Amino acid sequence: MAEIISKRVQRKSENGSAGNSPFNDKSGDGEIRVGDRLRGIRAQMGLSIRALAEMSGLNVNTLSLIENGRTSPSVSTLQQLAQSLQVPITAFFETDHGEKKAVFQKNGSRPRVAFAHGLMEDLGVGMPRYGAEPLIFVLNPNADSGKHPIVHTGREFVYCIEGHIAYTVDTDTYLLEPGDSLLFEAYLPHHWKNMDATPSRALLVLCPLDDRDRPTERHFVT
Repeated sequence: MAEIISKRVQRKSENGSAGNSPFNDKSGDGEIRVGDRLRGIRAQMGLSIRALAEMSGLNVNTLSLIENGRTSPSVSTLQQLAQSLQVPITAFFETDHGEKKAVFQKNGSRPRVAFAHGLMEDLGVGMPRYGAEPLIFVLNPNADSGKHPIVHTGREFVYCIEGHIAYTVDTDTYLLEPGDSLLFEAYLPHHWKNMDATPSRALLVLCPLDDRDRPTERHFVT
């Protein structure tokens, strides 16, 4: 499923059409208009579209198409924009401007985004980004986090929902089956791999100690 969505995002981006991309808001299905969020963040920072183009290395026409919903940005483009604006990539998925005290989500209504190796759903959208970032991620068959180990502040919690996921933390490897969990200090080098030829699914809670840390982007890269 995640692989299909990833291909759909790429296809829509190439065709220059917003269509049914997971980045566009469709009443009640949890999909969001990234262009509106980008415009809002840019305006909050007092940046012109030309200034953002210079900061990000993207051309003005591309940014205009994204903001007006005429093309869907790839995950790599979103990461490029997030780094330029110094915001977490999840900022593009938030639909409410105010900070919530509680977040209730119906199944199937969560903001979601495809990344290189699967699909990520944000369980905490609308809440302040300090303390914990709860996510559900679906990993493509045999996908892994890459050759470079992941390191960030705080702790990390993983709960396997479906499939088999191997987590290597420092020198130890843990094979998570449905119902298994793992909690560890995230300063230890770690990486993950889907051990199955079918998608695996897990609950991931990232708990950075530093608000400026962005562990989500280190886990879900293109």
